[in-house]
Parts: sequence; structure tokens; C-alpha cells
Amino acid sequence: MFRILAAAIVTMGMAAAPSAAQDAARPAPPAPPAGSPATYKSEKELLDVLAKATATGGMKVSAVSVTDQYRINIVHRDQPAGAIAHAGNTELHYIIAGAGTVVTGGTIVRGATAAAATIDNGVTRHVAKGDVVIVPANSPHWYKEIEGEITYLEVRWLAPAK
Repeated sequence: MFRILAAAIVTMGMAAAPSAAQDAARPAPPAPPAGSPATYKSEKELLDVLAKATATGGMKVSAVSVTDQYRINIVHRDQPAGAIAHAGNTELHYIIAGAGTVVTGGTIVRGATAAAATIDNGVTRHVAKGDVVIVPANSPHWYKEIEGEITYLEVRWLAPAK
């Protein structure tokens, strides 16, 4: 299941990630310089870290690698979340397991809580294992429906300046 994920991490030459608590407490370290060795994570290591992650609002996030240029996580959801957009960051979601409905583009409509935010005039797609979603910087996205659960590799990087 994670062979493609592990190959992608090795190919991208990622640095070791701090814990989620460390990530929140200090700025991300700089990306490793060209020529640095790659970081390898086995499927077992990735699953172990995800299993230990704390669930918040129906979502677990397990950091794989975090720098000032990119953020790589494994995200597991067992319920929908509110719509969101990330300023200046493009995201790629590679669906590892499960299925759901994702809405992208359009306009975020704020609800009474962050979890209640929705999207008007977005594009709705069903996603399942093996699918890829690329969300451009500043674009709304929303996992509107989850079919039991969904797990995906999230790669977020700084969009190039125009």
C-alpha cells in the first residue's frame, strides 16, 4: 500500500520530520541542501506513526517531513471537515485507502463553526484509493463526505512567486 509513498519520499529527498507538537512550537527547519541523502520511511513506520497520532475533529495527522518549503503528512479522516484554503500553498492528496467526496474551487461559505464551512460553486468529485487531487494555492477544498474512512498522503509546498 505504501510502496509508492515510500518511493516518492525517497525520490523527493525529504528530511526527517519533527513531531506535531514540535512543529507547532517552532518554525519549520529549512529544506535540506541539494545533494542531501533522502529520508526513507517504511510502510510499517508510517502506519505506526499514524496509529499513535491524536484524533482531532475526526482527523488524524501524522507528519512525515516538515520544512520551511514543504510539509508532508499522512492524513486519516473518519468524518467530513469544514472547507479550507491555504494561502500560498499548493497541495497534492494521494488517496492511500478509503473513499469520499471532495469539493474544490468555488467560494468558501463560513458556517457558525470552522467545521461548518462549505463551498459554493465548487467542483465535486468522488475520490478513492489511487486517486490524486491537486489543489492550487489559495483554492478552497473540502472533504464533504467520507465513506467510512479515508487516508491520504498530503504534500503541501510553497507556490512559486509570480
